[in-house]
Amino acid sequence: MNTCILLSAGLSERFGSPKALANISGIPVIQHLQNTLLQSSCDKIVVVLGAHAPEIQPLIFIHSRIHVVYNKDYYFGQTSSVQAGWRQADNASEGVMFLPVDCPLVKASTIDAVIDHFKKNNPDILIPTYQNKKGHPPIFHQRLKSKVLGLPQDLGLNSLFADHPPQTIEIDDSGIIKSFNTPEEFKKIHH
Repeated sequence: MNTCILLSAGLSERFGSPKALANISGIPVIQHLQNTLLQSSCDKIVVVLGAHAPEIQPLIFIHSRIHVVYNKDYYFGQTSSVQAGWRQADNASEGVMFLPVDCPLVKASTIDAVIDHFKKNNPDILIPTYQNKKGHPPIFHQRLKSKVLGLPQDLGLNSLFADHPPQTIEIDDSGIIKSFNTPEEFKKIHH
């Protein structure tokens, strides 16, 4: 079993409005990503909301695989959202995957490939790469739960890489390295 944590709690300050509400293929990014995840072999989807929860919440699908958690500490940054999401992940999940809302072009087949490789190889951490560039979504083994939950909120997940060198899997999907922080970056990845 595996869980994907969809991170959508940030302030989106550089974007100027909630990134989750940006329009991609005619629908808000948050709905586009839910569609992608529901087409994948991901068993459980935990959507982490925070700064713009009132605007984003109505766009979350009512679905047995989708659960919402509110991160009251969202202003501390992404690690706090990762931790809030992982607390809601099923303990039966061998792997916990993280997908930021500003990385909307990842394909369902990529998520499947990452999960499949993870199940076969059982690494602590697995990161997809495109042309040797690390991308999203990484997947972390359940055995790292206490370390992730114990991270100071000013440290990113990559601070665990020294003790737990990630395995990588090369994927033919440029979407894994396309993310956005500003409207200009969104236009660039989206066209």
